[in-house]
Amino acid sequence: MSDAAAEHANQVLAEADCLHDAAAVRLAYDRLAERIREEYIGRNPLILCVMIGGLHATSEITQRLDFAFEIDYLHATRYRGATAGGGLLWKRQPDRELKGRHVLVIDDILDEGHTLVAIRKALAEFRPASLKVAVLAEKIHDRRAPEAHAEFIGLQLVDRYVFGCGMDYKEYWRQLPAIYAVRGM
Repeated sequence: MSDAAAEHANQVLAEADCLHDAAAVRLAYDRLAERIREEYIGRNPLILCVMIGGLHATSEITQRLDFAFEIDYLHATRYRGATAGGGLLWKRQPDRELKGRHVLVIDDILDEGHTLVAIRKALAEFRPASLKVAVLAEKIHDRRAPEAHAEFIGLQLVDRYVFGCGMDYKEYWRQLPAIYAVRGM
Protein backbone atom coordinates (compact mmCIF):
# COMPACT_ATOMS: atom_id res chain seq x y z
CA MET A 1 0.00 0.00 0.00
CA SER A 2 1.04 3.57 -0.48
CA ASP A 3 2.33 5.91 2.18
CA ALA A 4 -0.86 7.94 1.71
CA ALA A 5 -2.96 4.86 2.52
CA ALA A 6 -0.94 4.23 5.67
CA GLU A 7 -1.26 7.87 6.71
CA HIS A 8 -5.03 7.66 6.16
CA ALA A 9 -5.17 4.48 8.28
CA ASN A 10 -3.26 6.26 11.05
CA GLN A 11 -5.76 9.13 10.95
CA VAL A 12 -8.71 6.71 11.09
CA LEU A 13 -7.26 5.03 14.19
CA ALA A 14 -6.56 8.39 15.85
CA GLU A 15 -10.22 9.39 15.41
CA ALA A 16 -11.79 5.95 16.03
CA ASP A 17 -14.13 5.04 18.87
CA CYS A 18 -12.93 2.18 21.08
CA LEU A 19 -15.86 -0.24 21.43
CA HIS A 20 -14.08 -2.95 23.47
CA ASP A 21 -10.71 -2.28 25.07
CA ALA A 22 -7.93 -4.88 25.28
CA ALA A 23 -9.02 -6.03 28.75
CA ALA A 24 -12.58 -6.70 27.56
CA VAL A 25 -11.27 -8.58 24.53
CA ARG A 26 -8.98 -10.74 26.71
CA LEU A 27 -11.93 -11.57 28.96
CA ALA A 28 -14.01 -12.52 25.90
CA TYR A 29 -11.22 -14.83 24.71
CA ASP A 30 -11.03 -16.39 28.19
CA ARG A 31 -14.78 -17.10 28.15
CA LEU A 32 -14.67 -18.47 24.60
CA ALA A 33 -11.77 -20.78 25.45
CA GLU A 34 -13.56 -22.11 28.53
CA ARG A 35 -16.74 -22.88 26.57
CA ILE A 36 -14.72 -24.51 23.78
CA ARG A 37 -12.77 -26.54 26.34
CA GLU A 38 -16.03 -27.81 27.87
CA GLU A 39 -17.28 -28.84 24.42
CA TYR A 40 -14.14 -30.44 23.01
CA ILE A 41 -11.91 -31.77 25.80
CA GLY A 42 -11.18 -35.43 25.08
CA ARG A 43 -12.67 -35.24 21.56
CA ASN A 44 -9.47 -34.54 19.56
CA PRO A 45 -11.00 -31.70 17.54
CA LEU A 46 -9.66 -30.20 14.36
CA ILE A 47 -9.56 -26.43 14.67
CA LEU A 48 -9.73 -24.52 11.40
CA CYS A 49 -8.64 -20.90 11.21
CA VAL A 50 -10.42 -18.79 8.59
CA MET A 51 -7.72 -16.64 7.01
CA ILE A 52 -6.93 -13.78 7.23
CA GLY A 53 -9.28 -12.33 9.81
CA GLY A 54 -9.51 -15.43 11.98
CA LEU A 55 -5.76 -15.60 12.59
CA HIS A 56 -5.87 -13.31 15.63
CA ALA A 57 -8.83 -15.08 17.26
CA THR A 58 -7.44 -18.54 16.51
CA SER A 59 -4.10 -17.67 18.10
CA GLU A 60 -5.68 -16.11 21.18
CA ILE A 61 -8.18 -18.93 21.73
CA THR A 62 -5.85 -21.87 21.09
CA GLN A 63 -3.21 -20.50 23.48
CA ARG A 64 -5.81 -20.83 26.23
CA LEU A 65 -6.71 -24.48 25.46
CA ASP A 66 -5.10 -27.18 27.60
CA PHE A 67 -6.07 -30.30 25.68
CA ALA A 68 -4.92 -32.06 22.52
CA PHE A 69 -6.21 -30.80 19.18
CA GLU A 70 -5.01 -30.46 15.61
CA ILE A 71 -4.99 -27.15 13.81
CA ASP A 72 -5.20 -26.22 10.14
CA TYR A 73 -6.46 -23.28 8.15
CA LEU A 74 -8.61 -22.42 5.20
CA HIS A 75 -8.78 -19.40 2.97
CA ALA A 76 -11.96 -18.83 1.02
CA THR A 77 -13.89 -16.01 -0.56
CA ARG A 78 -17.24 -15.75 -2.26
CA TYR A 79 -17.58 -15.15 -5.97
CA ARG A 80 -18.79 -11.61 -6.48
CA GLY A 81 -20.83 -10.20 -9.34
CA ALA A 82 -23.38 -11.93 -11.51
CA THR A 83 -23.66 -15.23 -9.64
CA ALA A 84 -26.68 -15.02 -7.34
CA GLY A 85 -25.71 -15.62 -3.74
CA GLY A 86 -22.07 -16.12 -4.67
CA GLY A 87 -20.36 -19.50 -4.70
CA LEU A 88 -17.29 -20.25 -2.62
CA LEU A 89 -13.85 -19.80 -4.14
CA TRP A 90 -11.21 -21.76 -2.23
CA LYS A 91 -7.85 -20.06 -2.00
CA ARG A 92 -6.76 -22.92 0.28
CA GLN A 93 -8.70 -25.90 1.55
CA PRO A 94 -7.75 -27.63 4.81
CA ASP A 95 -5.09 -30.35 4.44
CA ARG A 96 -6.34 -32.48 7.33
CA GLU A 97 -9.00 -35.17 6.96
CA LEU A 98 -12.39 -33.85 8.13
CA LYS A 99 -14.50 -37.01 7.78
CA GLY A 100 -15.63 -38.21 11.19
CA ARG A 101 -13.78 -35.40 13.02
CA HIS A 102 -15.16 -32.81 15.40
CA VAL A 103 -14.39 -29.59 13.53
CA LEU A 104 -14.32 -26.10 15.02
CA VAL A 105 -14.03 -23.16 12.62
CA ILE A 106 -12.66 -19.95 14.16
CA ASP A 107 -13.15 -16.53 12.57
CA ASP A 108 -12.98 -12.92 13.69
CA ILE A 109 -16.54 -11.70 13.16
CA LEU A 110 -20.00 -12.83 12.18
CA ASP A 111 -21.46 -9.96 10.18
CA GLU A 112 -23.88 -10.78 7.36
CA GLY A 113 -22.55 -14.33 7.33
CA HIS A 114 -22.76 -15.24 3.63
CA THR A 115 -19.17 -16.49 3.44
CA LEU A 116 -19.56 -18.40 6.71
CA VAL A 117 -22.69 -20.13 5.40
CA ALA A 118 -20.82 -21.10 2.22
CA ILE A 119 -17.85 -22.39 4.26
CA ARG A 120 -20.16 -24.47 6.48
CA LYS A 121 -21.87 -26.01 3.45
CA ALA A 122 -18.55 -26.78 1.76
CA LEU A 123 -17.04 -28.34 4.89
CA ALA A 124 -20.20 -30.36 5.60
CA GLU A 125 -19.61 -32.20 2.32
CA PHE A 126 -16.53 -33.78 3.95
CA ARG A 127 -18.89 -35.35 6.55
CA PRO A 128 -17.33 -34.26 9.84
CA ALA A 129 -18.77 -35.76 13.05
CA SER A 130 -19.66 -32.22 14.10
CA LEU A 131 -19.09 -28.76 12.69
CA LYS A 132 -19.29 -25.65 14.85
CA VAL A 133 -18.12 -22.05 14.59
CA ALA A 134 -16.51 -19.69 17.09
CA VAL A 135 -16.16 -15.95 16.48
CA LEU A 136 -14.72 -13.23 18.63
CA ALA A 137 -17.52 -10.86 17.68
CA GLU A 138 -21.03 -10.86 16.31
CA LYS A 139 -22.38 -7.70 14.72
CA ILE A 140 -26.01 -7.00 15.66
CA HIS A 141 -28.21 -6.01 12.71
CA ASP A 142 -31.05 -7.35 10.55
CA ARG A 143 -29.01 -8.17 7.40
CA ARG A 144 -27.80 -11.58 8.57
CA ALA A 145 -28.08 -14.48 6.12
CA PRO A 146 -30.87 -16.80 7.34
CA GLU A 147 -28.56 -19.78 8.04
CA ALA A 148 -25.65 -17.76 9.44
CA HIS A 149 -24.84 -18.45 13.08
CA ALA A 150 -21.98 -19.23 15.43
CA GLU A 151 -22.17 -21.58 18.38
CA PHE A 152 -19.50 -19.68 20.33
CA ILE A 153 -19.58 -15.86 20.42
CA GLY A 154 -17.26 -13.67 22.48
CA LEU A 155 -18.67 -10.17 22.08
CA GLN A 156 -21.56 -8.37 20.44
CA LEU A 157 -20.92 -5.29 18.35
CA VAL A 158 -23.05 -2.41 17.19
CA ASP A 159 -23.59 -2.13 13.44
CA ARG A 160 -20.57 0.01 12.56
CA TYR A 161 -17.41 -0.37 10.50
CA VAL A 162 -15.12 -2.09 13.02
CA PHE A 163 -11.45 -3.04 13.06
CA GLY A 164 -8.84 -4.58 15.34
CA CYS A 165 -8.47 -8.16 16.63
CA GLY A 166 -8.28 -9.57 13.11
CA MET A 167 -10.80 -7.20 11.56
CA ASP A 168 -9.27 -4.67 9.22
CA TYR A 169 -9.69 -1.14 8.01
CA LYS A 170 -8.64 -1.37 4.34
CA GLU A 171 -6.18 -4.17 5.29
CA TYR A 172 -4.70 -2.17 8.19
CA TRP A 173 -5.00 -2.57 11.97
CA ARG A 174 -5.80 -6.30 12.22
CA GLN A 175 -3.09 -6.56 14.90
CA LEU A 176 -4.72 -4.22 17.41
CA PRO A 177 -5.64 -5.83 20.76
CA ALA A 178 -8.89 -3.84 21.06
CA ILE A 179 -11.92 -3.34 18.79
CA TYR A 180 -12.51 0.07 17.28
CA ALA A 181 -15.17 1.65 15.09
CA VAL A 182 -14.48 4.16 12.37
CA ARG A 183 -15.82 7.53 13.51
CA GLY A 184 -19.01 8.38 11.65
CA MET A 185 -19.41 4.86 10.26
